[in-house]
Amino acid sequence: MTAVRFHLVSTLVPKEVLGVLTDFGPSRAESWPTIDADHFEVHDLGDTWAEVTEGTAAAWERARYEWQPGGDTVTITTLDSKLFGAGGGWVFKMTPEGDGTRVGVELTRRPATLKGKMLASLLPLAAPGSLRKAFAGPLQAK
Repeated sequence: MTAVRFHLVSTLVPKEVLGVLTDFGPSRAESWPTIDADHFEVHDLGDTWAEVTEGTAAAWERARYEWQPGGDTVTITTLDSKLFGAGGGWVFKMTPEGDGTRVGVELTRRPATLKGKMLASLLPLAAPGSLRKAFAGPLQAK
């Protein structure tokens, strides 16, 4: 399993970051550069969880999001993926910092295909910078 950890600092307060991460409305694909409308589907949605498919033609995943209202963590568990096996996922941990929020991100991947294994080996090098850049807009990070 490959793990990547990084953080970014958002100008949003933790409650607002939580709101951005757990907003599964129709504008989600417009807000997140790593999601296109053709690969975004909400399968089921509860008060503290959601099951969605999101991504792009090159890399999509079906995942279960879980959080607590007013909480500081969003956990995303990969259920199915074009490139990676089930069981990996994301953890977003929010900590107040100044007028904003420090968002710690942990990404774990279990490669299921040869292409996934090759990509997983590159994640520690490429992922922190490219993901920090992709998340900067939606999370209003500096």
